[in-house]
Formats: sequence, C-alpha cells, structure tokens
Amino acid sequence: MPQTAATSSASTSTLPKWFELFLFAFCVANLVWLATALTTGSWLWDTAGRFVSTDFLNVYAAGKLALQGTPVGAYDWPTHKQMEIQVLGYDFKGYYGWHYPPFYLFVASALAALPYAAAHAGWSVVSFLPFLAAVRLAAASNVGYLLALSAPALVANVLVGQNGFLTAALIGLTLVFLEKRPVLAGLCLGLLTYKPHFGILFPVALAAAGYWRTFFVAGLTALALASASIIAYGFEPWLAFASWLPVTSKAFLSEGRAEIEKMQSLFALARTLGAAEWIAWSVQIALSTAIAVLIWMIWRNRAHAFALKAAALGAGVLLATPYIYLYDMVTITIPAAFLIALGMSRGFLRYEIPVLAGVMLLIASFPFVKLPVGFAASLLLAALVLRRVSHRVAVR
Repeated sequence: MPQTAATSSASTSTLPKWFELFLFAFCVANLVWLATALTTGSWLWDTAGRFVSTDFLNVYAAGKLALQGTPVGAYDWPTHKQMEIQVLGYDFKGYYGWHYPPFYLFVASALAALPYAAAHAGWSVVSFLPFLAAVRLAAASNVGYLLALSAPALVANVLVGQNGFLTAALIGLTLVFLEKRPVLAGLCLGLLTYKPHFGILFPVALAAAGYWRTFFVAGLTALALASASIIAYGFEPWLAFASWLPVTSKAFLSEGRAEIEKMQSLFALARTLGAAEWIAWSVQIALSTAIAVLIWMIWRNRAHAFALKAAALGAGVLLATPYIYLYDMVTITIPAAFLIALGMSRGFLRYEIPVLAGVMLLIASFPFVKLPVGFAASLLLAALVLRRVSHRVAVR
C-alpha cells in the first residue's frame, strides 16, 4: 500500500534501525539492573542474607493463610501482617495489604506452596511468558519479543514481584483474540476481574462494536471464578473483601498511605501537587468520562483498523483508572505494540517512532524524578492514537 503524505519516507515494512538498537539497549539495561539488584541485596535477599520485604510478600502470606484453612485472615490486616513477619523472619516498617478478590487466593496458594525465593522469582518468570506472547501477537512480528524484553517498567515489576505482567497479558490477549476467537477473549477478560479497575473501559468498547459473545463469556468467567472461590473458601472471604474495600480506598487514595506520589494517574498527580481530594476526583472522573466517550466513538466506527481500536483501548485503560503504579506500566507495551504493527503494515506517521521512544524514556526516568511520569507517557501514547484517528491513516 503506498504511503500517504502523512507517513514518513522510511520503509513501511521495518522499524528504523536506530529504534531497534534503542530497544536492544533497554533489554541490556534491564538485565544489568536485575543482576546488580541481586548481587547488591536489593532483590530476593538483602546483604544480611534475609528475604527482602516487597509487595510479593502480601500474596505469599495470603496464600499461606489460605493453605492453613483461614483464608479470611488475608483480609484482616493484623493477622495478615503477622503472617508476613513469620514468612520473612523479622519485623518491618509498614504493611503490604491484600486487596484482591477471593478467587485470586488460588494463585496465592499455589505460590505459597513453594519456598519463598523460588515463588518470588518463579512468579516473575511464569507471568512474563503470557505477557511475552501477548506483545508478540499484538506487534504481529518478532519485534514483539524485543518490545516485551525492553519494557521500561519490567525491572520495577520483577523487583517487587508484582502482577503487572499478568495484567498486561490479559489485556493484550483479550484484544488479540477478540476478532477471531471471541470466546478466548472473553475468558481472558473474565480473568482480568482480579484487577477490575483495569477492565472498566472494556464494556464500553465491546458494546460499541457489538462483541456480545465476548461480553457474556467474560461475565460467565467472572461468575465461575467467584463460585469456585465460594466452594473452596466459603462466603466469609467475600464478606471480608467487601467490608475492607472502603477502608482500602480511604487508606490508599484519600490518605495516601501507599506513597501516592508513586501512582501514575491524574488523580495522583493532582494530589501530589497539593490539590484537595475532591478536586483530584473531579479531574480524574472528567478525564475517565472523556476517554470512555472517545473509546465509544472509535470502536463504533467500522472504518478504523482493529489495531488502532486496540491501541486506543489499551492507552485509555491506563488513563481511566486512578489506581495505577509504576509496575502496572508494563501494560503500555500492549498499545505500543499495536501501533507498531499498524505502522509496519501501513506506514509510520512523522515523529511516531521518536515519540514512542520518548514514552519509554519517560517511564524509565521515574527512579530519578519520583513523579507520575507514567501518566505523561500514557498521555503521549494516547496522543499518537488520536493523531492516527484524525489523519485517517488507519482506515481499512
């Protein structure tokens, strides 16, 4: 297909060589950073040979309580904290709370059946594999492997043993399967309900485009997960989960106990800059509403390429939720992969690749600036999507 006036003069079938080298440099940097963290006592074990306390501790401790037959204890902060201390072998400042729906205890229990270090490192490996597959499929080429390995938030996710890879994989696979395998897409979307705030825009997109089979399969999957957890653990964990939700929201979003400056949302940015909570909520709700409207319009339009719709939804998800941390920013690789697939098949817009590089650099800068740079990166990516929409380069 010939390039339009809006496309660059570079080849439409390959990425610029400088960008491939840029991605490779990020891959090397990620490996070096992890190796350094392991040898300097910042990952898995500290310099005294003790386990390092990280976010993964909350999952492992919850799994231990479930294996002991007291799953409801995961939602009782004092009980859960004592299990965390028992796992580490020493007390520590603060608390890593368990805020997931009860069916995620299945994952926690499986991990808690392993030694702590093996579970921590193994979880990163196991959850990375579907993430790698999702990025490869979204990019529609082997460039996807390079994109996944170069994700600038990769290290942040691995060091603390978080589930950013799983979240990104489920979002990516839902989008990848949506057109040709709607049932599989629904299963992935249903599994994403373990972090429901990352799925809030999917009903808008599915309804706009008429993907009702995926919509209903996702609902049935979520219902099946809830039913399985009730059979395994009873109703008590669900009652505890429901009662602790407002407490968690107050502690994390209202009071900022979990270092709100580390969150990567408009809400967090407003609070970090000193805005009152009602102002922060107002601007976040306004942004989320505007994004939902845009997603409806983009997904309703049959003229837009599916890759563009997927990129729009992937970018919108990151902007629409107030509760998102740096480790969740590995998810930005999914919409970036769809944009790259679109560019490689139809031509890149001028400055599109340099802006994608800027997105990665912004996220990588967080350890040095301690600001919601992930929010800025998501805005930049959303701007690339809107530019493609306005130029109609992605018209079928």
